[in-house]
Amino acid sequence: MSQKDAKIGIVGGAGPYAGLDLAQKILHQTVANSDQDYLPTLLISTPGLIEDRTDFLLGETEKNPAHAIYSNLRDLEALGATVTGIACNTAHAPEIRTVFLEKLKISESKLNLLDMISETAGFLLNDCQDVNTVGVLSTIGTWKAGFYPELLEQYGFEVLTLNEQQQHDLHNEALFNPVYGIKVQAHPVSLQARDALLKGVHSLEKRGAQAIILGCTEIPLGIPERIIGETYCIDPGLILARALIREFCSEKLLPWNWYEQ
Repeated sequence: MSQKDAKIGIVGGAGPYAGLDLAQKILHQTVANSDQDYLPTLLISTPGLIEDRTDFLLGETEKNPAHAIYSNLRDLEALGATVTGIACNTAHAPEIRTVFLEKLKISESKLNLLDMISETAGFLLNDCQDVNTVGVLSTIGTWKAGFYPELLEQYGFEVLTLNEQQQHDLHNEALFNPVYGIKVQAHPVSLQARDALLKGVHSLEKRGAQAIILGCTEIPLGIPERIIGETYCIDPGLILARALIREFCSEKLLPWNWYEQ
């Protein structure tokens, strides 16, 4: 395949709004003066096929979402994607990620699959040099898997997470409440869901967090700010969007300052 036929690929559907949000962020971070200047991008969203990541990590289902994610990745590659990202933090848990990575290896896939968690850690290390203490807001699955603290502590950061009750409250109220959670009402995000997220932010802030990772790709829908008070809000989806542009066509990456809205 020639370079002119290459495309950026996005695995969406986990959840559906997260994939759309990542695609939009790619647009926002691209240098362009006309329609034709934007980068060719594929989004595959098959939410009905991707088992809930948290349910799998909590042992509530034995169906590993890695298999559906792998199928999406292979479909993207068949359609011309050369660099890809997965619009889901929880899907990067080792119990899921190692499975689809092994299947890609066996299939001899040539995809450049970016790791959103590593990209986020690298951003904190290189672009937030005044930050020593990092908080994490996430789904229960990501909280339980613990991959953000494990990686960030290797880089020398102190990492703060919510306690178990606070984590359940955030997960069940902000994200999965059947009436006003972001999973069912994302545009606009309800006041109740945003308040639940801000409660988590303020809890981590009071404990000394200088930056907070919005570690579910739908949390930034409710917290679009890049700074609240004196605390930086780190959006892994935005970091992934910029990394995808960087890897696909670096000259199209918009210059920026994270702390400017």
